[in-house]
Amino acid sequence: MLKAGSPDEAESRDALALLCQSYWSPVYSYIRQKEGDAETARDLTQGFFASILEKGGIAHARKERGRFRSFLLTSVKNFLANEQDALRAQKRGGGMSPISIEDGVWEALAVQEPASGQTPETAFERQWAETLLEGAMADLEKEMTGSGGQDRFRAFSPYLVSDADPPYPEIAANLRMNEQTARVALHRMRQRFGARLRERVLQTVEDPSRTEEELRYLIELMGR
Repeated sequence: MLKAGSPDEAESRDALALLCQSYWSPVYSYIRQKEGDAETARDLTQGFFASILEKGGIAHARKERGRFRSFLLTSVKNFLANEQDALRAQKRGGGMSPISIEDGVWEALAVQEPASGQTPETAFERQWAETLLEGAMADLEKEMTGSGGQDRFRAFSPYLVSDADPPYPEIAANLRMNEQTARVALHRMRQRFGARLRERVLQTVEDPSRTEEELRYLIELMGR
């Protein structure tokens, strides 16, 4: 996030593009809930990010207390309220390449109907939280695979964001370890997952001291 606000234009643009690629799905979820039509939501999402990149809008994130989450939500609200027609035309050929999202990802989201009774803001923030959790999970999987722990990851990953105990005897037998060792392994994995999640959250705040505040909010979101 700090790099995205850099006075160096190339560094700022590259960093902002990376943030957008990582966190476009909450924006899509918001627009999908607001507009209802999947194809329209896809077009508007790409047009929105094209505009953000073109205008270098990350500087305005500071007005939202330095949280990229708040910046994106405020920006997409303004976009839908004031610039839909112009940015749709821009997407069709306005000279700015939209964010590249794989077709398979779009198709997976397009078949998900908006949840009944869920506001666009709730859809955005829940998808934001899920995106961060998925990213942290992917980071941990990469870390453990690199150190030969892929079997432990597969066995324990379903229990990383739950306080429920897994079937330790069964998992321990499959991993050829005793039950106490399995308990310690899961405890350590939860600690590593927490560290990876903090790293992800840190990337979305300008002020590192706000990391814990944002993390608490993330946990609250997922508990609703």
